Amino acid sequence: MNQGDLIPLVLLLLLFFLLGAGSFIIFFVMRLSRQQRQMFESGIELRRFYEHSYRRANRHGRPLRWLAIRSRSVPAVQTALGLRNPKPWSWSEGISGERAIFVAPPVNGWILVVGDGVPDPSDDVDACFRLLLELSRKLGHAQLFHADPVLHYHAWARAEAGRILRGYAWAGTTLWNQGAKTEAETRLGIKCFAYGEECPSVRFGMADVLATNEEKVSLLAAYWSLDPAEIRERALESSLGVAGKPGVRF
Repeated sequence: MNQGDLIPLVLLLLLFFLLGAGSFIIFFVMRLSRQQRQMFESGIELRRFYEHSYRRANRHGRPLRWLAIRSRSVPAVQTALGLRNPKPWSWSEGISGERAIFVAPPVNGWILVVGDGVPDPSDDVDACFRLLLELSRKLGHAQLFHADPVLHYHAWARAEAGRILRGYAWAGTTLWNQGAKTEAETRLGIKCFAYGEECPSVRFGMADVLATNEEKVSLLAAYWSLDPAEIRERALESSLGVAGKPGVRF
């Protein structure tokens, strides 16, 4: 076979190679596109699940996190938080958590503060620490609670006169464990993990322990001060609270 006869064969082989490579690239791109679409759809479903779970939790009148301050003065709490653009707001509007900060009307000597402006212990536990210290210096006694019904993250803390009496936060690991375990925690059978303590695997009941802890946050709040879900508007000492944006960064 001379050189002239080889050229068509080489060109034919090259054509088959290019067709094969092109087919592979098309297949790979289609497969990648399908995987990305599935991931996107899964992300949408996961986001819907989270939103539904959070709405369901809030529908019972219990926010994901809140402060409880021993006071009957909404203006004093408003000043301590440095609220900007304050506006009168009703309990039913404020407890929905759609405002950055809502200072609720007093109930039995306690004022609750809810909203996205309340620091999330799972994001910044140090901010929670500083906030409680500052509020307790200004107002005497302050508490913080956090209960995530989806991830089972949970936290509770209280401070008096600029001193942390008790603080505990768990978000995948123990973020905060300060002060002696309180009598209320013991009575409720709450399990608190030490710093660096490895949690047992799910098959040994770990998921149940975390879910139980998260569910008992509201009971602990009722022991220490108030459970937001148990408050009725007729029990409020005034009809309006104050909503605004936090003017102090902790």
